Amino acid sequence: VQLQASGGGLVQAGGSLRLSCAASGRTFSSYGMGWFRQAPGKERAFVAAISWSGDSRAYADSVKGRFAISRDNAKNTVSLQMNSLKPEDTAVYYCAATRLMLARTEQYEYDYWGQGTLVTVSS
Repeated sequence: VQLQASGGGLVQAGGSLRLSCAASGRTFSSYGMGWFRQAPGKERAFVAAISWSGDSRAYADSVKGRFAISRDNAKNTVSLQMNSLKPEDTAVYYCAATRLMLARTEQYEYDYWGQGTLVTVSS
C-alpha cells in the first residue's frame, strides 16, 4: 500500500482544515487507517484512527471533539477533518495503514506510512 497525504497548509487559530490520504492498491478496505503527527522538537504521536469498516474510531484526548476521521473505501481515501485548530496542532501529519484492520493507536502497529503534510496554525 502506498499512501499520499495532502491538504496541509497555514490556517489561523480557530480555523479548519481537511486532510486527505489517498491509498493505492485494491485492498484498502482491508486496512485500519490512522493519522499521527509530529510537532517541532517532539516525537510523533497518535491523532486518530478508524477501522476497516469505519464502524470504530479512536482519538487522542487532545483532539476529541475537534477532529473527525472518516474513510471512503470506494475511493481509497481516508480524511481528517480538523476544526477549532490551535497553535499546538502545528505539526507534520502522517497517514498510516495497519493490517490489523482495527482502529489502532500505537505506531508500531502500523505497516505503511505516507510522506506527511505540514499543518501550521498561527495565533
